[in-house]
Amino acid sequence: MPGHIITVIGGKGGVGKSQIAANLAFAFASDNRSTSLLLDFDMKACGDQDIITGLKAKKTIKDIAEHNGIFDKRTLAPFLTKHKMGVDFIGMPKDPLVAEQINAEGLGKSLKAFTNLYKITIIDGGSELTDLTIKALEHSTMIMMVVTPDLLAINQTRRMYQELQTMLFPKDMVQVVLNQFEPKNSLINKGFIEKQLEKKILNQVYRDDNACRSSLTKEQPVFALSKTTPFSKTIIDTVSLIKRKNVLEILARQKKPDIKRPATEGGASSSSGGGKSSGSAWVDLKARIHKALVEEVDLKKQDSDDEHAKRILRKKTQETVVKLLGNEDTKGILNSHQDKNQIVKEILDEALALGPLEDLLANKNVTEIMVVGPNKIYYEEGGKNKKSDVVFTDNRKVLNVIEKIVSRVGRRIDEKTPYVDARLEDGSRVHAIINPCALDGGTITIRKFPEERLTYKDLIKFGSMTQNMADFLRIAVQNHRNIVISGGTGSGKTTLINVLGGFIPANERIITCEDSAELNFPQDHIVRLETKPPSIEGEGGVDIRCLVKQTLRMKPDRIVVGECRGGETLDMLQAMNTGHDGSMTTVHSNTPRDCLSRLETLVQYAGAGISTLTIKQMISSAVHMIVQQSRLEDGSRKVTHVSELGGLSGDVIILSDIFLFQQDGIEKGKIKGKHMATGDIPKFIEKIERKGTKIPRGLFKNA
Repeated sequence: MPGHIITVIGGKGGVGKSQIAANLAFAFASDNRSTSLLLDFDMKACGDQDIITGLKAKKTIKDIAEHNGIFDKRTLAPFLTKHKMGVDFIGMPKDPLVAEQINAEGLGKSLKAFTNLYKITIIDGGSELTDLTIKALEHSTMIMMVVTPDLLAINQTRRMYQELQTMLFPKDMVQVVLNQFEPKNSLINKGFIEKQLEKKILNQVYRDDNACRSSLTKEQPVFALSKTTPFSKTIIDTVSLIKRKNVLEILARQKKPDIKRPATEGGASSSSGGGKSSGSAWVDLKARIHKALVEEVDLKKQDSDDEHAKRILRKKTQETVVKLLGNEDTKGILNSHQDKNQIVKEILDEALALGPLEDLLANKNVTEIMVVGPNKIYYEEGGKNKKSDVVFTDNRKVLNVIEKIVSRVGRRIDEKTPYVDARLEDGSRVHAIINPCALDGGTITIRKFPEERLTYKDLIKFGSMTQNMADFLRIAVQNHRNIVISGGTGSGKTTLINVLGGFIPANERIITCEDSAELNFPQDHIVRLETKPPSIEGEGGVDIRCLVKQTLRMKPDRIVVGECRGGETLDMLQAMNTGHDGSMTTVHSNTPRDCLSRLETLVQYAGAGISTLTIKQMISSAVHMIVQQSRLEDGSRKVTHVSELGGLSGDVIILSDIFLFQQDGIEKGKIKGKHMATGDIPKFIEKIERKGTKIPRGLFKNA
């Protein structure tokens, strides 16, 4: 039969929960005549349990969290500090900075293992609901809240009890112990405290200052020094009460089985059949709660920029959701504590955040999110598209998410203009399209912005380029070569231009022009410009071409255009040809030769009536290099060509490949190949060397 975990917490510091936790472990060991386990999870009082128990921990909770192997008596032994009275102990790191680094998720496996190794595990959970404490509570049979006959302690205990209820921990799971009890205190007595907490007190522990001071001085638990002190007697009485009333067994039976909710919530995303499944019941319940929530809480306050107001709104909304769920018949839908937590989170995310997209946005391995109506959410992970288990409640929730995103950046979307480009607060690019153009409901595509700016070293590590290629591109950028980055959708053009932009010297003035700001250069002297859609009346719009023209009056050393897709290409080429060398842009195309054709076509969009030959002459003199970025069949992204433009031969622009990616085949679904230098030396190298910069010819040789 599995053992039990009791986590002891206090509403505030100074209520004696650490003393009670330690002595409970010793009292249970004595009563059960078997070893108990004592764990210190109190991050705010690092090392207090070492003093209370007199046990100097060899290993700490941090070591347990980082252990990747299995736990049994043999493998656990090195982590334990043992007391002769039958208590094993694992302490908290004494350095608070080290304690903050403990991975709470890593403790889940060990807590499950402890219930198979010990009849009783006592955890000192501290006086704050940290991630570490919450992880302990999730694996506990009982939560023991310690309170003292003090108005502030009672108030803070009531606050914590309400917070636990909001987090959907069962009421019966929380048992209150009154510490420092004095029979003569008639004002703040047991009845008064129970009325304030709206909770019965399990037992009372007598105030015994002399015994507690003595134990701390001698660094031994009160119970270990004497079992006859008032404190020890009431601790023993508490253990006897818990065992006599079978409290732990009753609480263990009340805990519902951990049944995961259906993988597909909406039914429509995985099958075409009708009929209600438990998944549709889940969605229906969410819809009812959300409808009732709108009537009780003013969700418009979430638009405030006041972070404190947002936190208050979220807490109030969470409390309301829990109350509304309590009024619903959730039998067969919410089968466990985890289910309840999950549905509250989903409702809060849909009401106050971006709904089911929140977890995908938080997942660092997900690079792109694609929503196709309410019942289909796809994401890219490891270069592969996958279908998510989660869905939106209905299309209205999809539209709400779109409206939240576009309103934050001053954009709009409606039936007249049913599409929009926007960005999230972290810079992630968003495209949305709605009815009447999107037939299956609102469609959202999010290109996630990396938390940390990638550098050329990362691209080398990923195999996107070699060190020689990176060194050559750095030389080209620093020496003001005009570069066009070519590639298909999702090939990594923006990532590459961000990397190349990092090579620009810090003393140069950079001006960027984008539809939706994504460029993230490390330099300080940078001016970021973004297009503006027209108003409802169709006035006031500012497009990329207008921005490029404005940059010419802003004394730029470098002009970087996020993407050329129209008449702005002509203005960009003219800028490159008139003293703004070192400029960069991206173009949608599949090969360097296709890129040249694409540039010709885009120049014609300007409507200037320029002949094809003149356009080719302009391109050949303005653009020095084309860097081709491609997404291969296995999802990997690589620089496949680094090519130099060598002028016109008749009416054909000469292209010379400097570096190529040579594919050798596919092995276990992964493309095999290597980057090769062709041996051609770029013509502009001699021009650079005449200025005094020596460039090693070894860059253009294969190892």
